[in-house]
Amino acid sequence: MKTTALSDWLQQRLRRDGSEPVYRQLQQLLRQAVISGELPAHTRLPSSRLLAQELGIARNTVIDVYEQLAVEGCVVSRQGSGTVVADLSAERLPTPTRARSARGRGAGAEPGVAAGAEVADAHGAAQLSPRGEALLAAASVSTRQWGAFMPGVPDVTEFPARTWMRLENRRWRHPEPELLSYAPGGGLPRLREALAAHLRTARSVVCEPEQLILTTGSHQSIDLTLRLLASPGEHVWLEDPCYWGLRSSLASLEARIVPVPVDAEGLAWQDGGPHPVPRAILVTPSHQYPLGMVMSLARRQALLAYARTHGSWIIEDDYDSEFRYGTRPLPALQGLDDAGRVIYVGSLSKVLFPGLRLGYLVVPPALAERFALGSAALYREGQAWQQATLADFIEQGHLGSHIRRMRGLYHERRQALLEAIRQHFGDTLAVRGDDAGLHLVLALPDHVDDVALARDALAAGVAVRPLSRYHADPARAPRGLLLGYACVRPEAIPPAFAVLARQVAARLGG
Repeated sequence: MKTTALSDWLQQRLRRDGSEPVYRQLQQLLRQAVISGELPAHTRLPSSRLLAQELGIARNTVIDVYEQLAVEGCVVSRQGSGTVVADLSAERLPTPTRARSARGRGAGAEPGVAAGAEVADAHGAAQLSPRGEALLAAASVSTRQWGAFMPGVPDVTEFPARTWMRLENRRWRHPEPELLSYAPGGGLPRLREALAAHLRTARSVVCEPEQLILTTGSHQSIDLTLRLLASPGEHVWLEDPCYWGLRSSLASLEARIVPVPVDAEGLAWQDGGPHPVPRAILVTPSHQYPLGMVMSLARRQALLAYARTHGSWIIEDDYDSEFRYGTRPLPALQGLDDAGRVIYVGSLSKVLFPGLRLGYLVVPPALAERFALGSAALYREGQAWQQATLADFIEQGHLGSHIRRMRGLYHERRQALLEAIRQHFGDTLAVRGDDAGLHLVLALPDHVDDVALARDALAAGVAVRPLSRYHADPARAPRGLLLGYACVRPEAIPPAFAVLARQVAARLGG
């Protein structure tokens, strides 16, 4: 393309209506011409002065465009030789075209994403690692995170946003530089102190502020714990059923997962039984997830004795114990530990709002310094600004009052859902795990495909989770649906459940 032809080509395509800066249009047009081959390799571009004159634009605009294209590798500028189009041929770059010809594809084959994907597959470039494949195989992420009857989601519309904004704005008036930088190892000391005081009162956790390690939530807490305390290939006990995210985390860490069944008293095992001695044991003793039973005191003491005897670590996931209806929240297992074998995992996602992404670990004193260092080394945490705001929120009593208020709201919604279930099904379908938390389990007959039922419900506008997917062997698992009620207002529960009831009835054959 000669200089005059290039100028005419550009003139026809440049828009002078002010909708987009001329320099950006010129840069895009020249880049596309080089990539498409309209400007072949080694073509000498007009000087910046000449092209600016012919286009009627500032010379500095052309200079800036040429310099940017040179940075991108589209052109090459040489002293005394001007600016020439770079060589982007297949002989210089391993493009899909070159690889396609090497595989013997015809000249008429269409280029594009599909061809590139085929090449990547052939050479393994698009393949995940076995660990990556295992991680995704265990994933059960929902496409919906709000509304009836999504389990595990709090009502974020009830969060005292004005109070939070006032606390945060006060800090912005006199910003502290250290709060805008990386957070110190383990997290902001003030928040660790405030959380330690709260946990001692609300959950009977025995701890000092130095034992708290702030994280972005339960997933990171468990990831950090197992990275520091377990090696790939070591056995880790999981409750069966359990939260699917635990299996995903363990798959990514290459742990050997050992499903252990639960009964009415929680984790059910026998010392010397069929389960290999684990490096770690993950439990939800105060409100088993997802079935809702509470681990008995006798079982708790037996588990602590087992961990002490075998040198196992107990990871206590206390994910939503603040919300117990009819009785006071139960003390944490950690408070009974006198041998330093329990790692306590907590989160503020259910209590405040999930987008806050703040959780914490309480570790034995002997591990505190190393966990703080490990957290800083692995994750290089920030969020010090939010941590400072949260510390103010707790110290001024807003956390405690918010929990008490939400406990009352969730109790009302739980009652509305139970009443809706009774109206549609009477006593024919059992309800489990409704004494605490943000969800309950609606049991189904074994012949019902709960995965298909959940799919039908979602198509009808109601989100539920199939119980069988929380078991290690879904094919042999009992059937049921997890119904979350926290983020559904009481007046919306009856009509939403009526929609679900029609889907359930169709699967029941009624």
